[in-house]
Amino acid sequence: MPLVPTGEIVLGARAAGTGAGAFNVVQIEHAQAIVAGAEAAGRPVILQISENTARYHGSLEPIALATLASARRAAVPVAVHLDHAESPALVHEAVRLGFGSVMFDASRLPYRENLAATRETVGHCHGHGVWVEAELGEVGGKDGAHAPGVRTDPDEARHFVAATGVDALAVAVGSSHAMLTRNAVLDLTLVAALRDAVPVPLVLHGSSGVGDADLVRAVGAGMTKVNVATHLNKAFTRAVRDHLREHAGTVDPRRYLGPARTAVAEAVTHLLGVLGSDAPLMRR
Repeated sequence: MPLVPTGEIVLGARAAGTGAGAFNVVQIEHAQAIVAGAEAAGRPVILQISENTARYHGSLEPIALATLASARRAAVPVAVHLDHAESPALVHEAVRLGFGSVMFDASRLPYRENLAATRETVGHCHGHGVWVEAELGEVGGKDGAHAPGVRTDPDEARHFVAATGVDALAVAVGSSHAMLTRNAVLDLTLVAALRDAVPVPLVLHGSSGVGDADLVRAVGAGMTKVNVATHLNKAFTRAVRDHLREHAGTVDPRRYLGPARTAVAEAVTHLLGVLGSDAPLMRR
């Protein structure tokens, strides 16, 4: 199955009334596991690489090439996305490498500066056939910025999308990045209002903190792209700890990274099943 554009997966999910799972890659085992999990579920999937992960690897290209290769070998449609990029240079590199979409995050800037920077990025990316996701008002929990109580205003969202031409919008509706418990309370009424306010798909960041039932409700209310990172990292780390506790003499990393990869694949399969389940009929 060839690498596909992100828009193909996201718009297909929106048309079907389901969620599009987008999972963050930290190292090659994550990319392999996410693809394996999607294949087991028989569902398309989006692999995401964040600016923080690119920094961890020293640059974007090494982890990007491994992730793109994993996507191209998949038996289901797979897209590759740059997540939370604040650097325009990194966005340009992702476009050059063949990413299907980027999330340009200028949400730390004042509104007018965010709008101008995002519009410039959209112009560059659209010139190369690449989708752009943006964020209006920081989603809570990232680097200590904004409490989880921050909310996206529908009127401001409508203006921002019209002025920038973005293809998808990440909104703040009650979730928070890096949550270790799945007890976030989403404002589903706001999700529905945002769905009605903007013509582009909505993106839920911080979805690791949202339980299965509320993910289904969020999709039913109007969310489409659902981003998951910390939940997979918990599964990965738990599997490593379990193996090393039971096999304290292990020195070959493949012995514990293999079970970790399997644990992530199983989590992806489960979550894709949740996102593909019948949602409450709240969409119009």
